[in-house]
Amino acid sequence: MIADDVEALAVAADPAAEASIAVAAATVTAAQAAVEPGGALFGVSGTRSALAALDLDRHWRDARTHTLHDPVRWKVQHTGRHVLNGTRPPRHGLL
Repeated sequence: MIADDVEALAVAADPAAEASIAVAAATVTAAQAAVEPGGALFGVSGTRSALAALDLDRHWRDARTHTLHDPVRWKVQHTGRHVLNGTRPPRHGLL
């Protein structure tokens, strides 16, 4: 348990780790805010919203493409490990 406390204190004293976690949390929120409304648009307006003439699918498609290039699932895992265990996020670009 003492090693866990030391690791948690080390993360709290590491501004790079704190910044990484803050950016990861913001990215997760932004990804959800970008993709969910596009899906809701199709749910509310029905199949006609997918017509090529309306070109509404581009909003959802663009948002989804951005979230796939910067995978949110890793950010959720690392943020959860930080919050629950005080584990430092990786320093090699995965977060």
